[in-house]
Amino acid sequence: MSIQHPNSLESFLQEVQSQFEQRLRIEDLLALSKKLQAELQEQLTSGPQSQRMLPSLNYELPTGQEQGTFLALEVGGSNLRMALVELNGRDLGMRIQKTMCFPIDTVTRQLKEYAFFDWMAERIGELLGVEAKPSGDMEGNGPLPMGVAWSFPLDQTSIRSGNVLGMGKGFHCSEYLVGRDLGEIITKASQRAKLNVRLDAIVNDSSSALLARAYLDPATRLATILGTGMNAAVHLPIAALDSSKFRSRAPPVGNITHVLTNTELSMFGKGIFPTTRWDDILNTAHTLPDYQPFEYLVAGKYTGEIVRLIIVEATQTAGLFDGLLSQSFGNTPYAFDTKDLAFIDIDTSPGLAASRALFQQRHPFPHIPSERDIVFIKDVVRRVSTRSIAYFTVGIHALTAMLQKLETIDMDHVTIGCDGSIINKYPGYMERAQAILDEMVTHDSVAGKKRIVLESTIDSAVLGAAVAGAMAASVVNS
Repeated sequence: MSIQHPNSLESFLQEVQSQFEQRLRIEDLLALSKKLQAELQEQLTSGPQSQRMLPSLNYELPTGQEQGTFLALEVGGSNLRMALVELNGRDLGMRIQKTMCFPIDTVTRQLKEYAFFDWMAERIGELLGVEAKPSGDMEGNGPLPMGVAWSFPLDQTSIRSGNVLGMGKGFHCSEYLVGRDLGEIITKASQRAKLNVRLDAIVNDSSSALLARAYLDPATRLATILGTGMNAAVHLPIAALDSSKFRSRAPPVGNITHVLTNTELSMFGKGIFPTTRWDDILNTAHTLPDYQPFEYLVAGKYTGEIVRLIIVEATQTAGLFDGLLSQSFGNTPYAFDTKDLAFIDIDTSPGLAASRALFQQRHPFPHIPSERDIVFIKDVVRRVSTRSIAYFTVGIHALTAMLQKLETIDMDHVTIGCDGSIINKYPGYMERAQAILDEMVTHDSVAGKKRIVLESTIDSAVLGAAVAGAMAASVVNS
């Protein structure tokens, strides 16, 4: 597609506004939601080869009566976070007694075979010290029950086991571990470190968010993660999923009627959401084009890059920064951090001096940006963030509408647990999404009128892992 360069910064900005305001009216968003609902529904029966709508080994939601102290681990690509979590029941809530976070640096990623898990076990020992005694109704000399939020692909075979499918992100142990049971690996590393712990549950991050919120609010049926990336989990009727979705294991029978389902929402939306030429540039240059089309439009890793691509073109063709582009900024993909976008978005300093100084500090240009330069960037940031909020809201509406079509929800609202740096920390993001959701529900003549309530769920990975551990421990001890 040929690019028609504008003759001035003002006309360039008008083009940006036009492209990013495509289909953002409420009726347009409802039409997008309807198309997304059809894709979600299709993936419920898409068979075992699909990477979307994956049933977990978590079937129940917490009762809110689970109590005790639990060790919780969040194993991510950049950090290992651990916490002792005290569950006091729904009325009194949850409390993190003690927490520690360790960066997973390059040296740690280079550990081979089981050495990475020995490193993890050593860090657990640092957290526990001499305080490794469970509380609640458990025996003081018994093993401390543990839940793990695992942020890498896993073919889960039980609530406390699963075969590693790889870790990526530079982990040298990854290839050796493929096909091996994660539960056994963690248990044996804990035994080698002489830790008095017992692994009771393994969950993914979106399921953790759902469990953490549902422990406090029984109206919770969905949860979303929106930070660097995006995902969502939903508690679905098992009957809605094709039996082949359960792969080698048979769908549960008897009293088990629902399953926590990892939607992999980031992979949806190709051909549904309109894109701009800057989105298309980002997608084409990505190492996995079209792999997570929804995420590329809304998540924190990508909104900064979309703004950077616009700034580069505006500098080269429309006189932004007097046409003088910092080489590092122009040639370094993902050089524009979303934290900086948020700062510029809400800057009200005289002459936008704070943003001008920040921009020059982060990305030294041949001269300090003018107020006119930052006004342009501020407008672009607002357009990109507004679209992110609108499309994210479409995803939430589509998931909730699908759920309401599958079953009758006997409550006056549905709660969505929300975690992640964008949904919880980007200024005004959740509030603006809630306002759009309210309008969509009011104007939706098909999917019902139940209010959809977004609720912040901070620390959901460790809190949800603790809840999963508590639910599993109650089965072990029953």
